[in-house]
Amino acid sequence: MRRSLLTAAAAAILAFTAGQGIAADETVHVMKQHWSFDGPFGTYDRAAAQRGFQIYKEVCSNCHAINMIHYRDLTGIGFNEDEVKAIAAGYQTTDGPNDEGEMFQRPGRPADLFARPFANEKAARAANNGALPPDLSLIVKAREGGPDYVYSILNGYEDPPQDFKLGNGMNYNKYFPGHQIAMPKPLNDGAVTYADGTQTTVPQMAHDVVTFLTWAAEPRLEERHQTGFKVMLFLAIAAVLFYAVKRKIWADVH
Repeated sequence: MRRSLLTAAAAAILAFTAGQGIAADETVHVMKQHWSFDGPFGTYDRAAAQRGFQIYKEVCSNCHAINMIHYRDLTGIGFNEDEVKAIAAGYQTTDGPNDEGEMFQRPGRPADLFARPFANEKAARAANNGALPPDLSLIVKAREGGPDYVYSILNGYEDPPQDFKLGNGMNYNKYFPGHQIAMPKPLNDGAVTYADGTQTTVPQMAHDVVTFLTWAAEPRLEERHQTGFKVMLFLAIAAVLFYAVKRKIWADVH
């Protein structure tokens, strides 16, 4: 049962790219959310990002890789070094060659990239009826609407209207272009258990995993915001000084 849950849930994000040819030009209004990382002073909610990592680890990573993040990067969302080592050690990584010229498996290390669910593209397609699960490193950046779109898809599954013709093997999603998506509903209430006691409703889990995926797409967002603020402050001070100098120089000129 757990395996089927993971397969169905992780496959749902794959469906973001499925069905693009079905009414792809149809306008879909997504659910607008407030995100802690919005705006020039936005920051990541560490607790939400850690819960989102749990959703990725227990659900999405069954089919989807995040190829641009190392385990050590998880310190950026509040995990300490010992926690990162424990997380990395929970995965097996191919290394080598050894002295006999053979590749071997070893526990993961903080310096390793996130483990991939499949050895190669053909293996991924074979396990997903020919479809290639997209890498999630930049999924939030790659979709119009960004985090709101991903959040909406995760919350958009419902029974189709009576007059709606649903294709064979498709599922109705009111936020997906064409409203037909190939993968089943990814999240259900209580699908995981959060260590901090936060209720695992579908909206909460969707919000958390989108926070994590946004961080994965832009882990230096806070640093960029801080740099931007310093630059704007410098320019404001410089403008005041330049104006004061101009007034002094031209004070006696009529």
